[in-house]
Amino acid sequence: MLDGKKVLVGISGGIAAYKVPLLVRLLVKKGCEVKVIVTDNALEFVTEMTLQTLSSHKIYHNMFTGYNNEESTEHISLANWADMMIVAPATANIIGKYANGIADDALSTTLLAFNKTVFLSPAMNSNMYSHIAVQTNLQKLKTFGVELIDAKEGFLACGVNGKGRMAEPEEIVEYVENYFSKQKDFIGKTFTVTAGPTREQIDRVRFISNNSSGKMGYAIAKELLNRGAEVFLVSGPTSETINETSDLHLIKIESAEQMYDKTIECFEKSDVAICSAAVADYTPKQKFDTKLKKQEGDMFIELSATKDILKSLGEKKEHRILVGFALETDNEIENAKKKLINKNLDFIVLNSLKDEGAGFEVSTNKVTLIDKDNITPLPLKSKTEVAKDIVDKVLTYF
Repeated sequence: MLDGKKVLVGISGGIAAYKVPLLVRLLVKKGCEVKVIVTDNALEFVTEMTLQTLSSHKIYHNMFTGYNNEESTEHISLANWADMMIVAPATANIIGKYANGIADDALSTTLLAFNKTVFLSPAMNSNMYSHIAVQTNLQKLKTFGVELIDAKEGFLACGVNGKGRMAEPEEIVEYVENYFSKQKDFIGKTFTVTAGPTREQIDRVRFISNNSSGKMGYAIAKELLNRGAEVFLVSGPTSETINETSDLHLIKIESAEQMYDKTIECFEKSDVAICSAAVADYTPKQKFDTKLKKQEGDMFIELSATKDILKSLGEKKEHRILVGFALETDNEIENAKKKLINKNLDFIVLNSLKDEGAGFEVSTNKVTLIDKDNITPLPLKSKTEVAKDIVDKVLTYF
């Protein structure tokens, strides 16, 4: 699973650094090529010679030229070289730097230059680990897509039992292997994902829309791509970004009618559709080519219903898997169940605007997964984590 992977191992200054030579050795035995980045404090716990011998590469710990660096911007070349990065131990200090964009040493600078998968294995005193600042930073990093290998309960270097012990090297390797095993879940499968709002034009400058950010749909698309799927992402206007690859087809639309046409077209080529977009239910009957001038008195705009994308997909579903979303404020479960049946969905993802931290324009979400037999409420999580839960649920239908 890891054979041939290029791995950057970052070591920050905690006592658990003494375990990392074994981690390097295990990765090498798995067939990985390993390069190591350390902070100066990390070298108080583990020697450069040990790490260099086990990795068969020189150790990087000084940002500046003139210190035997192979390139003047080595943090960039290392970031481009590696397939993934493991930070173990991840101290409160390096977690705080990474979460807040601080780059003042070799490790933190490389982290900010790295745009592939990062695994963090925290280690620190239990009081530090539970501190609101550390937990806030960890949650923030999860929204960036960082994989957190959670700290363990156990006997700590400070002499107490508590949560804050770094996962054992064998556990870290197992976690990474399991992560990459998921990459093969959807090889050969094609998904249509809808994301973001639509805009229903009134005139050349005004439109009807909603507060959808597209974060949830983009997180789902990224998770599917990470797990080997080909994805048609039909996206309304959003500031979210995604790296276009041969497996991603980004289709940008504006109106509900455009989203209908493109989603139906993509669904014909797909195995699954996950419709997370917030599509307008109504659109102005008359659209003006010029800006309407303000006049005395009220203005009345006549609206007509837009086409029902989910209903149309449900009618064309056949052997395909169809997932919908429901954003409710009243009778949430009852209304979601009705939508599940009426639209011929396999399962539906329920959001409630009553839940703090859920819904539009936030990086977290609290959802309930509902199918014909089960109602599964999930706790508040980052939208990246919710995307994994949704995709895991889809996997059960194959």
